[in-house]
Amino acid sequence: MPQAEGSALITMGSTIVACTASVEERVPPFLKGTGSGWVTAEYGMLPRSTKVRRPRPETTGKPDGRAQEIQRLVGRSLRAVTRLTELGERTLIVDCDVIQADGGTRTAAVTGGFVALACALDKLARPAGAGAIPLTDFVAAVSVGLHGSGLTLDMNFVADATAGVDLNLVMTGSGTIVEVQATAEGRPFTQAQLSAMLALGASGIRQLIAFQREALGPLTEAVGR
Repeated sequence: MPQAEGSALITMGSTIVACTASVEERVPPFLKGTGSGWVTAEYGMLPRSTKVRRPRPETTGKPDGRAQEIQRLVGRSLRAVTRLTELGERTLIVDCDVIQADGGTRTAAVTGGFVALACALDKLARPAGAGAIPLTDFVAAVSVGLHGSGLTLDMNFVADATAGVDLNLVMTGSGTIVEVQATAEGRPFTQAQLSAMLALGASGIRQLIAFQREALGPLTEAVGR
């Protein structure tokens, strides 16, 4: 999307999310006068991204609690690898709009949102002659499901709906964990099962970060410098 400072289109299975990063020369009130910047996110699903039309929140007059929870997750994940003090007093807003949903929209939003953010930060750095961008690492996310004794990586809608345990994992390129969301839908799960899910999720995130590196090309070298 050429009018945005940064953008990425991510496809994971049948899930498609458009991610854009915009720069605004202002910060939230609690950061005014600190010299520090901010990274935040917004998330939404197009009305026919699902099999049954989803009304737009602005037409129903009711806030979408799920969307608010997901955009907070995306914002936390991106801030975890951003050196906010190097942004100056400006805000980067990453919009994640789901075009087609088939499970894993929040994890796709994190993974694609990072690429859009990196592109926007590169545009900010170039006029200043900076060789690096204020990102400490890559970050990506993936879902893992427990079905009986078997594990599923990057669940689609059917797998998600039938999973005994649903886990969302956000990790950095160096393997550190940003966030784990794991819920038993019925029977509680063991620590051994949790460890297996985390290991499978970590292997998936390594693959996703390899795709991020490919998408960013030469810009990859500016991350973490």
